[in-house]
Amino acid sequence: MSDLKLEAVVIPVTDVDRAKTFYGDLGWRLDADFAFDNGFRVVQFTSPGSPASVQFGSKITSAPAGSAQGLYLVVSDIEAAREELLAKGAKVSEVFHSVAPGAQFAADGEGRESGRAEDGASYGSFATFSDPDGNTWLLQEITKRLPGRIDSGETTYASVQDVQDALIRAATAHGEHEKRTGEHDEQWPAWYAAYMVAEQSGADLPE
Repeated sequence: MSDLKLEAVVIPVTDVDRAKTFYGDLGWRLDADFAFDNGFRVVQFTSPGSPASVQFGSKITSAPAGSAQGLYLVVSDIEAAREELLAKGAKVSEVFHSVAPGAQFAADGEGRESGRAEDGASYGSFATFSDPDGNTWLLQEITKRLPGRIDSGETTYASVQDVQDALIRAATAHGEHEKRTGEHDEQWPAWYAAYMVAEQSGADLPE
């Protein structure tokens, strides 16, 4: 089957320049801002480390402004990501986890409890923020992928921060491994590599 790569999602806004300022202030990369004589204008931004982008503009969608809801932004450290967004002016919710299915999407916050998921479970910790038009973004912390989500032969990291976070998790797990064995592991680089690939692909982690 031919590749069908999702590369851009359109979000509806009322004030293009206001939205451009908002996403620019977050530190997202401005890829394009093209305006035409017939009033059509398209602006594209890409968030750090993302292979996909968002577009907004004039005469680009008939959807009501603010109707894009629950757009995922996957992070490896939700507390750090939240602090960075707050520092850049976004009004980010407290970190929470769901105690009812789908609570991360509930506008009234019902079914949520404060704090990260129990034991830091991957996929379980969230935070939200909105742009000036009310389009909502959902931060989700993922540290270990579900099986089959990523090809173990093509493990990649989107940013230096992602690599650093993965190394920290591997180092922590390796420390526990050495405690269990009671000896220094001379082959720790291979153990780290196996751990990081397994974590990305959703395979069983080395012990």
